[in-house]
Amino acid sequence: MNNLPEKTAAVYIGLDIAKATLQLHCQNQQTTLPNNAQGHIRLIKRLRAVPGAHLVCEATGGYERSVVAAFHAANLPVSVVNPAQVRHFALAQGRRAKNDPLDAAVLTAYGHALQPAPTPVPEAVLAELRALVQWRDQLKEQRARLRMQTEHLTLRFALRQQAKLITHLEKQMAGVEAELARILALTPNVQAQVQALIALDGVGWITALSVFAQMPELGRLNRGQTAALAGLAPWTRQSGPWEGQRHIGGGRAGVRHAFYMSAVVLARKTETALGKFYARLRLAGKPAKVALAAVMRKLLIQMNQTLKDHALKTT
Repeated sequence: MNNLPEKTAAVYIGLDIAKATLQLHCQNQQTTLPNNAQGHIRLIKRLRAVPGAHLVCEATGGYERSVVAAFHAANLPVSVVNPAQVRHFALAQGRRAKNDPLDAAVLTAYGHALQPAPTPVPEAVLAELRALVQWRDQLKEQRARLRMQTEHLTLRFALRQQAKLITHLEKQMAGVEAELARILALTPNVQAQVQALIALDGVGWITALSVFAQMPELGRLNRGQTAALAGLAPWTRQSGPWEGQRHIGGGRAGVRHAFYMSAVVLARKTETALGKFYARLRLAGKPAKVALAAVMRKLLIQMNQTLKDHALKTT
């Protein structure tokens, strides 16, 4: 006789997150809460009363982080899902109207229909590295915009001020890089994995760290999963006899951005395997951007295999 307790069926509960408010759709009831520590406590208390409660929310550019962290701390399941996928789900159901209560209800329906897996608790060091990498990317983007603006400036005063701003941003970037190096020095396991990636042709330490921090699944995926997760898998566009041009997209844009310059460098290094691969594609008539995307995809797959091999060596 089996005396094991039966697993409680998941009850998906939608939560629409804004900067100041949380809109909860739970068991056909709508509740508005503040998006602060007190609101999170009330939210957790409300969901603890629902057996099998599983929260579903969208990635909102950062406003969801404190809520998700509170749920992880309370050991409650929460899924952070792609907003574009949720919107397409709503449109497929004929739901064109959009406001916070409607969005929360859509998230509930999305959860019940697709049963998304819980978002795993991030390792503290990876979360810190990822935040620093993203902050450095923002500084880099600001510097690039300033440099573009400088081309059109004629006033000497404005040029001097612009140069000071660029110097300031470069100092900030150097500070972030120093902090990244400090964290790596304190985490030998992470440092060893990053060093394994740096050993690959065309991969600098910032690229290695950016990919490692923003794609922690690396080393545990197959080739197709690896390319798809980074948005580097070409998607088929075909209907009957018509076949459209294939494009990459979706996935994690930050990972693709980190790979781009590495691919450009490798494309120029004709003595390397990936450089020769790029040259073959170009000779075959492939456009430069298609060949670069293929180099990026192969490099990412190499990194995935490198981390797999590293894990085998250390076990």
